[in-house]
Amino acid sequence: MKNYITQVIKEQSLSSLERLVNIPSYITQAESEEGGFPFGEGIDRVLKETLQLCKELGMDTYYDPKGYYGYADYGEGKETVGILCHLDVVPEGDTAKWHTSPFVATELDGVMYGRGTQDDKGPTIAVLYAFKALVDAGETFNRKLRFVFGTDEESLWRGMDRYKQYEEIPDMGFVPDGAFPLTYAEKGLLQFKLTGPGSDKVKLNCPGAPNVVPAAADYQGVEKKSLAEAFSQKGIQYKLTDEQITVYGKSVHASTAFKGVNAINLLATQLAVFQPHPAISFLAEKVGEEANGFSIFGKISDEISGQLTFNVASLRIDENHAEIMIDMRIPVSFSSTELVKQLKEVAADYGLEYQKYDELPSLYVPKDSLLVKTLMDIYKDKTGDHQEPMTSGGATYARSMPNMVAFGAHFPGSPSLAHQENEGIILEELYKAMDIYAEAIYQLCCK
Repeated sequence: MKNYITQVIKEQSLSSLERLVNIPSYITQAESEEGGFPFGEGIDRVLKETLQLCKELGMDTYYDPKGYYGYADYGEGKETVGILCHLDVVPEGDTAKWHTSPFVATELDGVMYGRGTQDDKGPTIAVLYAFKALVDAGETFNRKLRFVFGTDEESLWRGMDRYKQYEEIPDMGFVPDGAFPLTYAEKGLLQFKLTGPGSDKVKLNCPGAPNVVPAAADYQGVEKKSLAEAFSQKGIQYKLTDEQITVYGKSVHASTAFKGVNAINLLATQLAVFQPHPAISFLAEKVGEEANGFSIFGKISDEISGQLTFNVASLRIDENHAEIMIDMRIPVSFSSTELVKQLKEVAADYGLEYQKYDELPSLYVPKDSLLVKTLMDIYKDKTGDHQEPMTSGGATYARSMPNMVAFGAHFPGSPSLAHQENEGIILEELYKAMDIYAEAIYQLCCK
């Protein structure tokens, strides 16, 4: 296999990466049909800048008039190979922890720092300049190549939903927003709320993101000292002040909830003894310290993708109503329909109602498919690494379209800094990924 990545390509790619990283492209406003920026001006700017870059690289481009997505095409053929990227990022987090400015791409000791360098602007540049390297080498494209650029992957995927509503669906392809060697199966995602009655006796506000196991939960009620005694007996970490008690768990991504310790569950399990509110009792009796939903569904697991994960992400109770936010990752061989039916029946016993918040289908492309075998052969040849392809509880754009997989760009053993302060990509790994992607595009589009 040929290495198409020249020094010129490397230098050009870094300049272009700086152009994208230097635009703060996180959501700054709610979706709106008015104003022309459905997710904020920063995301619109980075979408237009990326399409301008694609024009400079020789592609035909399209900008959705409402700003939800864009795409860039090259070559012709009866079949289309798609590469799905996202240009939105999460906010910078705690700026005091950054060693560099999060929205000024900065190279230090062989690492390019800045928000999005790993997720997903760096990988986006890697696939774009892998393509450019093939064009510079004079390769002929026998299939059309389409880069699709999403704009709210970090939230509700509305950009990709709109793309699918109006545009061509590629015949096959990959997403550079995962880990090498390759992810061929992703669990289904279901996020929902359970709502119920309010209370004059108990007030709780434990906020959190749906996809994160909460690390702490606060309670201000009169039972603080009794809870402290219960936590002490159980060996649970907590902090008691005059104002409140805080119980501590361990935060991890919801897709691996079984690796964390859910602070809300810990609080509810003990609080139910003193305040048997329906929402609290549900958590104490039907969730407890489980992260697999066993007390609700029984064992839900398959050989392809493993067990179901169940994460209680937030809990709020006031005088008017109660609300629990839950994130579930469902094994690929199970349907959400039957699980939701069971869940509704159990929740109804506690006076709680089910409301769907977000749902994404599972991804499954067989390991013996031509797409998976082709990409895996390339990875093994380029790296000498013979690991098997993986399954995941996480969600990438690959599940949004058929015959798509997540293929890099994060290498095994490399620091994973996405969504963290001091996010950065090792430049030698960026170029290594670029080399792998160039061969992948050649095999899929040019042979």
